[in-house]
Order: sequence, then C-alpha cells, then structure tokens
Amino acid sequence: MVLIIGVLTAPMVTASEGASAEQSSDHADSWTDDWPEEFDVVSQIASVNEGELEFLPKMAADGAHYHRNRIAITETSLDLGWVELSQCHENIDPVPAAQILFRADGIRNLTIARSENIGRAWVEGHSVQLEDVGVDAELCIRAQSRALQSLGDGLFRLRNGPYMRRFLDGYYPMRVALNIDYPSERLRLVGQTPASQEGFNVDQTTEGLTVDATFEGRLITCFDFCERDNEACDDMAPACEL
Repeated sequence: MVLIIGVLTAPMVTASEGASAEQSSDHADSWTDDWPEEFDVVSQIASVNEGELEFLPKMAADGAHYHRNRIAITETSLDLGWVELSQCHENIDPVPAAQILFRADGIRNLTIARSENIGRAWVEGHSVQLEDVGVDAELCIRAQSRALQSLGDGLFRLRNGPYMRRFLDGYYPMRVALNIDYPSERLRLVGQTPASQEGFNVDQTTEGLTVDATFEGRLITCFDFCERDNEACDDMAPACEL
C-alpha cells in the first residue's frame, strides 16, 4: 500500500491526476499490522475526505504534511512556459512506501536535493519513490515545471496542482506554502483562484507572492499576470479549470 502525495504542476491539466490506491478500505484490516505505530491507519480511515476541497484553520493542520515550494518565473519562462521549482516536504507520514507524483509532460530535470529519515528515495520517471519513511522525515527536490501558460495578448497564467495528501480512497489535511517570484518590472498580478479566505492567504511582496494554504481535498491554484504595458488584458482570463 502506498501513500500518494499529488503535486502535479502543469498547465491545462486534463489527464489523470494521480494514481489510485489499489486496495480499498474494506481490506485495511489485513495489512494494518505492518504499519508503524506512529501511523494510526484506523483513525485515518474514519475521518476520510473524498476529495472535495475544504480550507481549514491553520491549527487544524498542525503536524500534518507540510509542503513548501519556491517557484521562479523568469524571462525565459515567459517564452517557453518552464519555471524553476524547489520543493520540500516535511512531516511526511511514517509509512513503508510513498510516492510524489508529477504530470509526465509537466516536469523535467527532477532531482533529489536532500532526504532525512527516509530509508530510500529515488526518482522514477515523473515521480519520486520513497521507502521506509520514518518519523520527522523530510524530502527536498528540484525540477523545472511547465506550469506557466501564455493565454495571448500579454496574459499569462501560473497553474499548479492538484496538491493533495491521498491515502486509500481519502484525502487528509495538509499545508502548502508557495513563494512565487516573477519579474515585477514586466508583469503585474491581475487575478487569482481560489479567492483569499481563512485557510488560503495570499500576500504580495516586493519580489512576488507568498501563499499559505491549509486544507484537505484537492487544491488547484491559478495566478494570472498581465504585461505591465498592456492595460486591456485585466479581464480577459478564462476561469481556472479545477
């Protein structure tokens, strides 16, 4: 049985958004004895969320999987769509096996920068595979993500997700932080999805954006930017496909 952490960062995602667990909760009793004591499978199954996005107060995600990202939009990104991605995972559930999945055509140059309290970690295609995940495990990776889309007429969309923490047929609380750097002398932010609310906080800085989300279910984010010298594109962006 594998814990699935979905972080499929790519624009216009319409294909499969993460592997499905092969066993249902009906069969949980046959293998729960193999899991570490720190991971209470029975209580996890009892509080299952089936994928609907629900934002939570930050305290509700205390001790849950924490997923930090730094995304850099460069001048080259505006031409080619590839952004620089640095990503760290903390408080990974202590399980025998886990995988971090990306969309196959939306990730390249995927490497592991650091791992702690993980028996084995390796890149396999468009995924990172983990074995013997211990308590207080951490993993950091680097890659290029094709997450930026030109919508034409000076309008760009940065789309990321779905972020999710999936086990069996359910989704569980997690925290995602994004630091988004972009050339502010050339671009201005004109829209975002979801809207700011408790559990989804967005702040603009001199260098870009900071996002802090606590939730369960599947989170997709869209941030829309206009060329600074184009005053007509503010209301041109289509709805973010969730």
